[in-house]
Amino acid sequence: MSLPSESNLQRWLDSATEAALAAGAVLQHYWGNLTSIDEKGRSGDLVTEADRGAEAAVMAVLERHLPADHGVLAEESGVIRGREASLLWAIDPLDGTTNYTHQYPFCAVSIGLLAEGEPVLGVIYDPIHNDLFRAATGLGASLNRRPIHVSKTDRLAQSLLVTGFAYDRRETPDNNYAEFCHFTHLTQGVRRGGSAAIDLAYVACGRLDGYWERGLAPWDIAAGIVLVREAGGKVTAYDGSPMDVISGRLLATNGHLHQAMSNTLGQIKPLALPPLA
Repeated sequence: MSLPSESNLQRWLDSATEAALAAGAVLQHYWGNLTSIDEKGRSGDLVTEADRGAEAAVMAVLERHLPADHGVLAEESGVIRGREASLLWAIDPLDGTTNYTHQYPFCAVSIGLLAEGEPVLGVIYDPIHNDLFRAATGLGASLNRRPIHVSKTDRLAQSLLVTGFAYDRRETPDNNYAEFCHFTHLTQGVRRGGSAAIDLAYVACGRLDGYWERGLAPWDIAAGIVLVREAGGKVTAYDGSPMDVISGRLLATNGHLHQAMSNTLGQIKPLALPPLA
């Protein structure tokens, strides 16, 4: 893979930051003031006027600043242009929509850049707590413009982890329930935040020690992957092989816990669940 130059990454990072802050202003405006909440076809997969407005704000900024040959993959609009482009922006204007609709303050704008399929730049903005996470390959990671680093926890028994559950969890035995129970038993606790972007950002800044999940889209994780890596952490597939953002399955840790978590994930069998009534 040929990485973009440092100067280009810095310029695009600034553009993504402007876009994320613009989207965050939209989310702040609609917080507690929603008039419509719709499902997108899957039970629990929600969309609101805040999602749509935030995506429009992101696109308005990026279209002013970015070259025409950049592709854009946005959650609410699908492929806007050039999914096969070597430089592809993966945008989630509101990661954690269910939380947002309930005014549960755990959600974010997530803007990532893929270079030939590999995440190289990311901005995650939490408009409720006004936390701005930024990173680009070779440029480090920051929270509110200050450098961040992953935690030093090196034992599962001392760790705090986070995970999530996909929309298809009721229809598949590969639903992460067994993994959740298993790691809860081995650690100080496992949280279920409801925003993959925030989960990854919290691993990057050391608030959490590790994260695993399946059923994720590129726009959920592209930005966060860069944050974790630039903060000194590690991101792979469950088995430790290179991460593929299309697979929707990842393991992100502070690095110290990576092998232990990968080994554990490889040993867990799905729980047998009763059929839905």
